[in-house]
Amino acid sequence: MTSSLNAKKGGDNARIDAWLLTATLLLAGFGLVMVLSASGIMAERDFGDKYFFFKRQLMFTGVGLAAMLACMQIPRKVLYSLTYVWVGLAVVMLALCLTPLGASVKGASRWISVGPFSIQPLEYAKVALVFYLAYFFARKQDLVRTFSVGFLPPFMVTGMLSGLLLLQPDFGGAVVLCGLLFFMCLAGGTRFSYLFISLIFAAGAGWMLISSSPYRFKRWTAFMDPFASAQTEGYQLVQSLYAFGSGKIFGTGIGAGQRKLFFLPEAHNDFIMAVVGEELGFVGMSLFFLTIGFFLYRAFRIAMKLDDLQDRFTAFGTTCILALGMVLNLAVVLGTVPPKGVAMPFISYGGSSLTVSFICAGILLNLSRRVEA
Repeated sequence: MTSSLNAKKGGDNARIDAWLLTATLLLAGFGLVMVLSASGIMAERDFGDKYFFFKRQLMFTGVGLAAMLACMQIPRKVLYSLTYVWVGLAVVMLALCLTPLGASVKGASRWISVGPFSIQPLEYAKVALVFYLAYFFARKQDLVRTFSVGFLPPFMVTGMLSGLLLLQPDFGGAVVLCGLLFFMCLAGGTRFSYLFISLIFAAGAGWMLISSSPYRFKRWTAFMDPFASAQTEGYQLVQSLYAFGSGKIFGTGIGAGQRKLFFLPEAHNDFIMAVVGEELGFVGMSLFFLTIGFFLYRAFRIAMKLDDLQDRFTAFGTTCILALGMVLNLAVVLGTVPPKGVAMPFISYGGSSLTVSFICAGILLNLSRRVEA
């Protein structure tokens, strides 16, 4: 297989990165298989149909593929021209979560109810923020190292979005947006002294939010020693670790895992990688790591080879959305960071996460046309 695929006549190079497309489809297909395996028991108990979540995920995959194809075909200049529209829509969607349209789950209003479905605005806010930051840093390179122009505007926009998330409350979502801001600022040329001071203030503010909130503080202590509260706050992480341990070298086989039998909460959502670890073992997890590593390599390669600054920053930020999701999800299920609901891109059940993952892939494939084969 060549490294490029003829997509259409005309355009820049009229080619998209076939390796990235292949890796995307492999991850999405694998996600469908694992959602089917991880969700059947719960779906049969709650809905009387063991394929309930799988059929919905299959539908979400169709929507995601359509979104990816659209992002591949829409001229990038059109996407860029709507940068402030994307940010405005993100603000409106996050604000709607705080209205009666917001769906409250476990005390947090992080979704917008649309009939039988729910939309998580955070996922779309990530893309909107990346478009804004790419636009900003591409056009302010001569002033990017100043405080008033190169530092304040991107921090104010990110702070506005993060503030709306904290009101839901979604502390983890705000941390993810701040992480995107940090990496985009590093790539964009913001003075490191500004970023270092910001990190100190952010760490202090984060600790205040954790220590002042009983449920956040319990999550923190459970992360530090999950087995000390194995039946309460640490239960989910303990079950996740048991799942990985049960997988050993070759795993129990797809469909044969035990932790998903009502032991591991959110087995088909945020903790689906624990099911992967149990059923496919060390070998299966290693192959998965190689796949996501190859995906990220091709994505970052596109960003590095683009000549236009806005293209480069957009590709870099879009890749960071997926990379942060992958790294944070694995870190949570392996117990190396405090618990936070972070979906594994392309793998976890959920329409918003899956659709945005495909959107990011579509943007990268669109920009890959401007990279020489």
